[in-house]
Amino acid sequence: MDLSERQKEIIDIVKVNEPITGEKIATLLGFSRSTLRPDLSFLTLCELVIAKPKVGYFYNAHKVVPFIIKDIKEKKVEDVMSVPVIVSSNTSIQDTVIKMFLEDVGSIYITENHQLVGLVSRKDLLKTVIGKMSIEEIPVSMAMTRVPNVAYIFSSDSVEVATKKLLEHEVDSLPVIESNKGDEIKQLKIVGKFSKTVISRLFLAIIKNEM
Repeated sequence: MDLSERQKEIIDIVKVNEPITGEKIATLLGFSRSTLRPDLSFLTLCELVIAKPKVGYFYNAHKVVPFIIKDIKEKKVEDVMSVPVIVSSNTSIQDTVIKMFLEDVGSIYITENHQLVGLVSRKDLLKTVIGKMSIEEIPVSMAMTRVPNVAYIFSSDSVEVATKKLLEHEVDSLPVIESNKGDEIKQLKIVGKFSKTVISRLFLAIIKNEM
């Protein structure tokens, strides 16, 4: 069952303002009561909201929360991903370390000609620094984990699939690769990052809707 954006707005309004009349909902959304009647009827039949004559509409958390969980699971990664931190493979280890701390991230993705070629973590950089190498001269490509040993996901993958892969590989984040139309993967263009922070935000959305 998929809800329209307007139906989702109605549920949010009812949650915050219950009990609330259909007329009041229509006013808040800027529509006529007749325009919203099909939406309200649908939400009532699905028991996402409860209608009480002469009182108004009530939020039904027991029905809404499972729907929200299902909706989040099926969302595409491209709908929730964050901005990746990227450097080119010829960037020095020193500059990469500086960027990592300025951006406050646990890993940085490495590219050549805008294509993913590797990943470097705090642990990788720490090993290099401890080794007393000339980090201002050595490129980060000497310290990175190279593709194909880097796990990644596609922008068209579901949040559920991405979360399973994140746990499977026991990492804090995964680079998001632009989905290819063909079956053969020829390019690994990075378009985002899927991380434990993203999952935490989605989990918080569920908690807020339970309150």
